[in-house]
Amino acid sequence: MTRIFSASAIALIASLGAANAATDIQWWHAMGGELGAKLEDIVKGFNESQDEYKVVPSYKGNYVETMTSAIAAFRAKQQPAIVQVFEVGTGTMIAAEGAVYPVYKLMADHGSDFDPDAYLPAVAGYYTDTDGNMLSMPFNSSTPIMYYNKTVFEKAGLDPENPPKTWAEMEEASKKIVDSGAAKCGFTTGWVSWIQTENFSAWHNVPIGTLENGFGGLDARLTVNGPEQVRHWGNLKKWADEGLYKYAGPLGGDNAQPMFYGQECAMMMNSSGSRASVVENAKDFDLGFAMLPYYDDVEGAPQNSIIGGATLWVLQGRPDEEYKGVAEFFKYLSSPEVQADWHQFSGYLPITTAAYELSQEQGYYDENPGADTAIKQITLNTPTPNSKGLRFGNYVQVRTIIDEEFEAMLGGSKDAQGALDAVVERGNKLLEDFQAANQ
Repeated sequence: MTRIFSASAIALIASLGAANAATDIQWWHAMGGELGAKLEDIVKGFNESQDEYKVVPSYKGNYVETMTSAIAAFRAKQQPAIVQVFEVGTGTMIAAEGAVYPVYKLMADHGSDFDPDAYLPAVAGYYTDTDGNMLSMPFNSSTPIMYYNKTVFEKAGLDPENPPKTWAEMEEASKKIVDSGAAKCGFTTGWVSWIQTENFSAWHNVPIGTLENGFGGLDARLTVNGPEQVRHWGNLKKWADEGLYKYAGPLGGDNAQPMFYGQECAMMMNSSGSRASVVENAKDFDLGFAMLPYYDDVEGAPQNSIIGGATLWVLQGRPDEEYKGVAEFFKYLSSPEVQADWHQFSGYLPITTAAYELSQEQGYYDENPGADTAIKQITLNTPTPNSKGLRFGNYVQVRTIIDEEFEAMLGGSKDAQGALDAVVERGNKLLEDFQAANQ
């Protein structure tokens, strides 16, 4: 016998189903491979911890592709609630008035416990406004460190437990490594822009721009052609010509790592977020970890390194119910247990003091010597206006200019001063354009 339900009964059934359905929250991110799989595990943990909200992660390609996709989606009014944006996109996101829902306001509006002082100062400072309000949620924060091959060090007659601390020691060690035949090159590096220019400057407490590296306003301009940066770029050119340093390409990370894994280069400067991958791929030799080298005749060095990685930005234009879920999700992401697990798996920094302390209590650093190198380095000293980070608009394009001019220097068409002068001249035109478009 066929039963026919009334319209009111059908409506009631539909309303009950809707009441029981979790609110979907779209999160666009840039984490592929093992990190992407781990991210999905974190999301699964949140989704299973409650039944009101369901975070839906979507991989959108690399950082640039993800940010570009989110901007296009916002213009089409099809934006996600959350998008992962790398650190050099911060200036662009802050200037996007009406597009961003600041995290400090989101958390306050939805009654969620939120203490910006719980985050590591070097992490929180990068993503706060001039009043100390946090604008985006730290998630995967990294800083560059040095990885080195202890086995090659022994072959070259170097102390494997005493890696170079200064650039003079780097040069000396690299010569011994190459001259002894222990490896074909002394060192390589990922990200000349991030590591050998931006972090180099912070580590030596020298500015790369005016107005506190852009934190002070849109009229900030680049000054990265100072004497210390010129000296360092000039030395990199000299060491490349001598075969002590091998250039790994514009971004460097993907190319530098195979050189290190294959024991072609004995030392590599790269992201602490690469730790899991490095440990996995460096099984044919004893692996060491060290802080970045510095010039010991520069006053104030070493200061502190600065972060890379990305934060989570909340975009305007979504239903309020989604924002309630975002606040709950961010609270979950910042919990000591989740952050300690993410840190220990990936090598990214534990973004909160509580996550760092939990990792200590769990014995992680005792069992994994060197795993706290990045934390010690980024917290070595209280950040200064020169070492708390950078905040320039159009900086993604500025990094491309840095790579182009560095390659021009390596190719011999410019010296270090000329290359960095060109970075400043070309880069400042981009900053002027950004200021004009956003004032």
